Amino acid sequence: MVVMHVRDRESIQEAVRRFRKLVERSGLKREMRSREFYEKPSDIKRRARLRAVRRALNARRAIKTR
Repeated sequence: MVVMHVRDRESIQEAVRRFRKLVERSGLKREMRSREFYEKPSDIKRRARLRAVRRALNARRAIKTR
């Protein structure tokens, strides 16, 4: 849960901008998007495995270019 207090003499635009940053940093927005639709556990695992493979390939490429 994100809690924010509006400061004295703070404009609405500044408060909204600060709130948006707080929500992004807390990970709330990412969690809401992931829970928007049901995803099978096998799909979650498959995506995580593909992400790990890509990360390993990028690390291997970075080592080669040095």
